[in-house]
Amino acid sequence: MRRILLMMVLAGLGAACNKQHFLDKKPSTTLLVPSTLSDFQALMDNVKIFNVVPVLGEASADNYYLSDPAWLALTVRENNAYVWARDIFGGQGAQQDWNIPYQQVFYANVVLDGLKGTKSQDSVMQWNALEGAALFARAFAFYNLAQLFAPVYDNSSAATDPGIPLRTSSGIDTLSARSSVQATYDQILNDLHNAEGYLPVGAPTTALNRPVRLTAQALLARVYLSMRNYPAARACADSVLQHYSTLIDYNTLDTTKTVPVGIGNVETLYQASFLGNASATPYFSAISANYPTTWIDTDLLRSYDTSDLRRSIFYRTKSGDSTYHLKGGYTGSVFPFGGLAVDELLLIRAEGAARAGDATAAMQDIDTLLSNRWRRGTFHGYSVASATEARDTVLLERRKELAFRGLRWTDLRRLNKEGANITLTRMINKVTYTLAPNGLNYTLPIPPDVLSLNKMIQQNPRD
Repeated sequence: MRRILLMMVLAGLGAACNKQHFLDKKPSTTLLVPSTLSDFQALMDNVKIFNVVPVLGEASADNYYLSDPAWLALTVRENNAYVWARDIFGGQGAQQDWNIPYQQVFYANVVLDGLKGTKSQDSVMQWNALEGAALFARAFAFYNLAQLFAPVYDNSSAATDPGIPLRTSSGIDTLSARSSVQATYDQILNDLHNAEGYLPVGAPTTALNRPVRLTAQALLARVYLSMRNYPAARACADSVLQHYSTLIDYNTLDTTKTVPVGIGNVETLYQASFLGNASATPYFSAISANYPTTWIDTDLLRSYDTSDLRRSIFYRTKSGDSTYHLKGGYTGSVFPFGGLAVDELLLIRAEGAARAGDATAAMQDIDTLLSNRWRRGTFHGYSVASATEARDTVLLERRKELAFRGLRWTDLRRLNKEGANITLTRMINKVTYTLAPNGLNYTLPIPPDVLSLNKMIQQNPRD
């Protein structure tokens, strides 16, 4: 694993930052190491590495279904993820859902290690911003990895459940064992809380790949929600919304456009998209654009009211086809959005309120959101009789609002822990595949070449 990581990172550094002066020199590993604040900033601004998120969770979730031809046309990894196969990777070795997040971790560690001893009176603001950005990036990568390759957080077993390898140094000479789930989340939370102290205050800037303090707090809200620490999730979401709560009024969007929502819109706090590169379209972009027999889940579609603009904003039909297909998201393209945005925080705060018994506050947030999502003048507010009904309403709106944002897999994991009893079913080639609530296959297998190169890492059990 360390040999692959070294080759991958050095190649990535050369390809992604070849305009930077420290890479214009002859190819010596000693000269490839960035050393100035400008170098570190160039490294952190590599959006093709940092501003992407894994896709296998969404590929395994229940927002869509495939026809037999569409399924057969997928890669081995995507094919197996769709049916929750025991061996997702088909013996092909580490894939981008593992490699890219750990490349993000390596880059962040290079910056964090390189910043030591470089702070001066003349560079305090830039140094702080870089320190915070690197801590945020490492936490984001660890969190995304944990949603795939570690069991769902359970307070009663987190101390002994196997988590992910935690690399906190750019050194490559030490093999990493898997930490516990508790240690994994402790590291994520510590990185984000530390990042808060360094990142600049204020609203997000036009450079949405550069986090600010609110960005770290937004990710904290997401992390705490996945841990089912609803009071903390609510507090973190509120700390952002008290300072920035701008929503897009969907009535102002042109629903006839292929992708009605542009990149860098006022609702986005941190820009990221599903994994992809110049030669390979991301999974959901490929299935929506190339396969007319890839469909949005019918239960999800039926949940949208006829006055709800999200149905026409997010999905489309094709000529002569009554089924619906994915348009894209907050990326201005068919690349689905995997970043952080205000709508998610409203839903987190609303869920926290409902779970705390405050149905009124929960519905206030939902009403705020939906008044910007329905046709003007058609939404008149929700009326609920209890906090339980408020919670169920929030969860329904969460699924409708955040479909294809890389969040459904984590929601399935945490909600089934609370007794939601959601069973997923696929049918391919007349064979029915089922993923039971809390099943072992909610934790993906570690790629085989990672295991062969590092005997300290044990495989996840699978059904």
